[in-house]
Amino acid sequence: MSRFNIAIVGGGLVGASLALALQAGAKARGWKIVLIEPFAPGETYQPSYDARSSALSFGARRIYERLGVWQQISRRAEPILQIQVSDRGRFGATRLSAIEEGVPALGYVVENAWLGQCLWAGLDRDVVSWRVPAEVRSMQPLADGYRLTLADETELECDLAVLADGGRSSLREQLGIGVRQTPYDQSALIANITPSEAHCGQAFERFTDDGPMALLPLPDNRCALVWTRRGNDTQRLAELDDRSFLEELQGVFGYRLGNLRQVGARHVYPLALVEAEEQVRSHLVILGNAAHSLHPIAGQGFNLSLRDADALAETLLDSDAALGDLATLQIYRERQRADQQLTVGFSDKVTRLFGSTQSAVTTGRNLGLLGLDLLPTAKRWFARQAMGLGTRTDV
Repeated sequence: MSRFNIAIVGGGLVGASLALALQAGAKARGWKIVLIEPFAPGETYQPSYDARSSALSFGARRIYERLGVWQQISRRAEPILQIQVSDRGRFGATRLSAIEEGVPALGYVVENAWLGQCLWAGLDRDVVSWRVPAEVRSMQPLADGYRLTLADETELECDLAVLADGGRSSLREQLGIGVRQTPYDQSALIANITPSEAHCGQAFERFTDDGPMALLPLPDNRCALVWTRRGNDTQRLAELDDRSFLEELQGVFGYRLGNLRQVGARHVYPLALVEAEEQVRSHLVILGNAAHSLHPIAGQGFNLSLRDADALAETLLDSDAALGDLATLQIYRERQRADQQLTVGFSDKVTRLFGSTQSAVTTGRNLGLLGLDLLPTAKRWFARQAMGLGTRTDV
């Protein structure tokens, strides 16, 4: 039976990022890492109008620069030069600018397929073994690690298992790790849009009585749309013909980018704040959406998970204890606790504040948006959250 020092279950963006963050130090220590992923990465990148994307904070860029993959990622990373935050039908608004913050961009929007290919291409196959396509069916705790059984009945053992298999992790449930789930009574509609005018690196966060929306800049003058609505209204929007959908979106978003000319495939996802009740056990770490799944409107979820992965790698490589040592894993957990609490709280409160239709709340949030423009210190704090720098000075 094969034995590895670290087994990463889930080779998506978070799992692959962790492998990258570990591999140089792992090579120096003679560690063997295995990355287990059900979907094989493509040999070549295939552009697609409908490609899903992620918003990377400026802090994420710094991490990927340190890991040596940012130059490749940046080839198809659209910079966010300005973020406009507004409340439909009300006077409150604020603008965040990369120039004002003294950075080349507030963040970047990257297609997931391109980002994943760049991460996998950066892996050292002498250190990180691939089991692809492969799926872990069960995990059995041992005195000195875990035994993993794959779908093809093969088994392997590891000193440390990292579970990064997504928000609907069946393995997390199998291990008896509960979750705290707070539904938002909203669903998100995801699609790509083409406007008639150039987006010029602008991102828009627009709050309405029916729910918030975000429009983020993509390469080829496309925009990534995240539109959240209550109840079943998102499904109604998804089923409209393209012309009717664009007309309704135009009525809510306005003409900041001219006429909205094209919409791609639409996908709908129910939204909830989900947090695992445990993130570490002896010889086990829960990471990524399996640990915490956030509302997408603030664009914080993946960036928080990337910072978690970076902190986990650094904690493991700084420790002289055996891999899987619970005290070491608890150091990682405490190190990230403040970042997680602040980011989850920021995302949740922004969602609830701008989702409320109560007159007192709407008046208060409009004054708050005006205050951000009038108070540089408050605006700077808000910008640092958006850039993924809220509690970290080392990224």
